[in-house]
Amino acid sequence: MGKGMFSISQKQQVCQLFFIQVVLIVLMGTLMTYGPEANANLLKNHTGDHGRKDVKKPDTDPLRIYSMYQDVHVMIWIGFGFLMTFLRRYGQSAIGLTFLLGAILVQVALICEGVAHMEKNSKAFLSLKSLLSADIAVAAPLISMGALLGKTTYMQLVFMGILELIMFTVNKYVGEHLLQVVDAGDSMFVHAFGAYFGLAVSFVFGMKEKPKEHLLEGPSYNSDIFAMIGTVFLWLFWPSFNSAALEGDDQQRAIINTLLSISASCVIAFATSALVTKDSKFNMVHIQNSTLAGGVAVGTAAGMMCEPIGALVVGSLAGLLSVLGYKYLTPLIQKRLRIHDTCGVHNLHGMPGVLAGIFGALMAGLATEATYDYSLYEIFPARAPSSPAKLAELWDNSGTLAGQDRTAGQQAGYQLLALAITIGIAVVSGLITGLIMRASMYGSISEDEKFDDEANWELEEESSHESKVKERNCGGEQLPMGHI
Repeated sequence: MGKGMFSISQKQQVCQLFFIQVVLIVLMGTLMTYGPEANANLLKNHTGDHGRKDVKKPDTDPLRIYSMYQDVHVMIWIGFGFLMTFLRRYGQSAIGLTFLLGAILVQVALICEGVAHMEKNSKAFLSLKSLLSADIAVAAPLISMGALLGKTTYMQLVFMGILELIMFTVNKYVGEHLLQVVDAGDSMFVHAFGAYFGLAVSFVFGMKEKPKEHLLEGPSYNSDIFAMIGTVFLWLFWPSFNSAALEGDDQQRAIINTLLSISASCVIAFATSALVTKDSKFNMVHIQNSTLAGGVAVGTAAGMMCEPIGALVVGSLAGLLSVLGYKYLTPLIQKRLRIHDTCGVHNLHGMPGVLAGIFGALMAGLATEATYDYSLYEIFPARAPSSPAKLAELWDNSGTLAGQDRTAGQQAGYQLLALAITIGIAVVSGLITGLIMRASMYGSISEDEKFDDEANWELEEESSHESKVKERNCGGEQLPMGHI
């Protein structure tokens, strides 16, 4: 009877998957169209004259961001996917479900962003910039997935991702357009939001049943090596993630600052890992995750003039906090709050995301025209003057538009307010989403099926009985992440 019920649930999930894609096709056809940059009817977009002398080439090449867009693309599908393969018998699900979720949610993100910026009596536009923004948005639900890895059905994850992207779009619109805050690398809007949303969902799951140690939750020698592939890809391409949406000197600063910060976090993570582990040896969980914390921590201020020393210091602090979080905080959260964080997203994305918001506020508070010249008002548009007399000179020299006359201190306050609102929206919406995810229509994973690919995949290389005997015999020396 139980097996039959499980089969029905699986078939329902397949039907839901077909239904979601059909809905996305309808929405995309109804709401979206090519933007001016990709519209064949506009002659200015032709990259060649094709024998016609009257065709004007575009002043700027819209394909210039394509290389960085592909860097972010690799981070989402390879970096995040392989980073989550550390579980000894959940590698196919880690990579496969990342592939599936990414393909669905990038369409959802395009629609959400298009609707948020849709003009009256017009369809939303698609362009390389919107594709880049969609990829960055998809990172948020994939971060949340890390907190729930191995404990949900794929339809629970799909449903979570769709709801999360809706709330993500609302939160980002509030931060960027209403509060006019700066978050160049989306450390607040993506990393902090994704982490605390996922932790809130995990808290709801823990209310029903107290998290406990599972046989398959730990890594194996080979699974740890595969996870390091994800780490290295993310480490290499993180400067693109933090700088892809910027231009000119802002983009160059973001690349430099991110490289310095993530390098410092790598060194400090190795050192701290050896300091807090037995016999002063490195722990692979720390190295797979905490080495990346600097990329998150510098994200908000990536395009600001934080100087090399600022980037190095914040990266070092992020690496330190992340390792200590894995060692001491994760077990405490699991024990006290019943929040089971499979991948430790709180330590890689949550705390470094909060650190990024605080560091960004500090840099905003220190920003002056003497340091930035007229670019101060490009980075912080709300700080531009509003009176015509003051604005005239700025308009003549740099094309600055009217702002809100904010002081440096006021901008810093808005930065902190945006961080608080982001965490608040993430937690509340995560709790509500977690309650809905427990509905029977999305299926559920039993205790025996957790952290096991067999729940989702045909495993032909060995039978279920053989694999479980093998796991019991080989064991694995590393403890599950929650007990490090």
